[in-house]
Order: sequence, then structure tokens, then C-alpha cells
Amino acid sequence: MIVGVPKEIKTNENRIAMTPGGVELLVANGHKVIVEDNGGINSGFTNEMYISAGATIEPDVDKIWADAEMIVKVKEPQPVEIARTREGQIVFTYFHFAADESLTLGFLDTKAWAVAYETVEDKNKKLPLLEPMSEVAGRMATQEGAKFLEHTSGGRGVLLGGVPGVRPATVLVLGGGTVGTHATKIAAGFGANVTIMDLDLNRLRYLDDILPKNVTTIYSSPANIRKLLPEVDLVVGAVLLPGAKAPKLITREMLSMMKPGSVIVDVAVDQGGCVETCKPTTHENPTFVVDGVVHYCVANMPGAVPYTSTKALTNATLPYVIKLANMGVKAALNSDDGFAPGLNMVDGKVTCEAVAEAFGLEYTPLDQVLS
Repeated sequence: MIVGVPKEIKTNENRIAMTPGGVELLVANGHKVIVEDNGGINSGFTNEMYISAGATIEPDVDKIWADAEMIVKVKEPQPVEIARTREGQIVFTYFHFAADESLTLGFLDTKAWAVAYETVEDKNKKLPLLEPMSEVAGRMATQEGAKFLEHTSGGRGVLLGGVPGVRPATVLVLGGGTVGTHATKIAAGFGANVTIMDLDLNRLRYLDDILPKNVTTIYSSPANIRKLLPEVDLVVGAVLLPGAKAPKLITREMLSMMKPGSVIVDVAVDQGGCVETCKPTTHENPTFVVDGVVHYCVANMPGAVPYTSTKALTNATLPYVIKLANMGVKAALNSDDGFAPGLNMVDGKVTCEAVAEAFGLEYTPLDQVLS
């Protein structure tokens, strides 16, 4: 199979979908890999490294999309990339369709295979291709939140961990999954007083056992959120409903309860955000202020640490890329009950129920397109 790896063109997206090591394994399996000229340079991977691994370097991105049977990316296709996509082509990337109607309708028209990292499951119904970037984003959420709490960055001038004689910051983490757990670990490690909320009592029991004593676990409810908001300096939104829009846990009305200069980092922004006032931002212009509260809503947070992120992502995605290349898309998806849910659309049909529900589109069950 011919596998294309184009350079990411989303604003300040510095990752690339494959390391030279990943290229080497694909080539060893008998496949041709075309990497866009200097596509990996911002992640620390040069053209020479890819050539040594057996890749072909191509400066013409249109030719990559035209020649490749499968495109492997990091972020959702941008409008110019949707225009390059052809019927029957496999595109394997993060899509997050439910948060973007124009992307959904645009990609439907291509009649290509949209295989989404974020809805692939493992045998335990976890999301193995979302996990590594969730780990990065969770750790970054606290790091960025701490930075924007500084007065020079627009915050209220609070040091996350405090100092002897001065109380540390108060942090609220909404969601006890991978993002929330990693955000909590970093905040607690700084010395902040952290509350983490979730709806799953078994998950809260687990977190209560493994996290340090400056972390409190609380059942998530509107009443409990309202009770805590006047106290918090930093909120991390870490809610995930696989393939679907995130629920709005903090409303516009609730913002008035928060201290001026407090910070919200909404990691759920690529699924629509769990804060009503959230809107996607970029690394170039990462924040905006509503009712005195600083909002950090960068939709591709791991793109700021591309070397770490690219290696972590390739570690997770490469076995699936090799399976798609070796077996073909239909056989690969049929061979693995967890891989099949990664298919979100094909041939102009929506095969992810959550995406269909988000925009009132007709849903086509997977078995109808994979049989």
C-alpha cells in the first residue's frame, strides 16, 4: 500500500503522524511511505532521517494526496485537505466530527473512509489512540493553567503551589478519566489543593486510593460545582463522551461566581467544550476573557510539545496503521471488534451513532458497510 504522511497545516500544529521508526516498520512490511518535505522538522525529525528509514520525500502535497491509498495525519483535515480527499481513500487521524458540522458534511461528500483515532477501542472499551494525547493534554492543562494564573499573563497572580505561610491555589478538575487524572497529578505535585469530580463512584474510589492527600474526590453534580466555583483559582475541563459532544458543566451564569482573574482550561474544546463560554483558540492566541475569567481553549494542546507528542502518538497508532496497510481497510476493521468503531463514515454514510445524532444525520450500522 502507498501511505502518505503530509505536513500538518492547522495553526501552530507542529506534530507529524509518523516517526522515522514508524516508517521503517511500514517499509519492512513491503509498503511505500511518502512524507511531505520537512513535514517532521518541527517535531525534531529531518528529511534525512526519513530517507534513511526508507521513506520517499515529496515536496508537492497535492501529489501525496493523489498517490496515497491511505493518508495518516494528526489533526482533522482542513478545508483544502478535504478538497484533496478522493472516494475510497483511507484517512486515519483525529476527526472529532461531533464538534464540527462543516467538517462532517464536507468529509461525507468525499465518500472516503474516515477512520478516527478517538473512537478506536481496546478489549476493555478504553480508547488507546486517544490515551497518549490525553496524557499529554492533561499534564499540559495544569502547566498552562499555572502560567495564565500569573498576573503578567492576565491571571489573578496566584502561584499554584503557594509558599510557606501563603496558601496554595485551589484547583477543580472536571472529569476523572485520563486527562483529569494527569492534570490532577501535576497540580497535586505542585502542591495545590485539588478537587476532582466524576460521575463514576468506582472511578472516584480508585482515584481516592492512588492520589495524594491534597486531592479530594467529589461526586459531580451542578450543585457541587456551584458550591466550589467561588473558591477555585483554576478549573480544568476534562470531560469526554467518546465521539460525542461534551456536556456543558459550567454555564455562562456560573462564571459570575468565580473570582476575577481565575482561569479555565477546557481540554474538551475539540469535542465542543464542557464550558458554555468555551470557543476554540490557537497556540498563537490561546486565551480570551469572559466576565473576568481567563479561558484557555487551545484545541491541539499537544502540538506545543511535538517531539514528545509525535513519539507517543506513533507508539499507539503504528500497529493499527500496519494492520490497515497489510490487510486493507475492510479486513482490518473486521478483524478487530475494537478497531471497527474507529470507522466514522464511508461512502457518504455516517457509521458513528454519536456523530449522526449530533447533526440529525442518518446513521448506518457498521455491519452494513463492513459485511
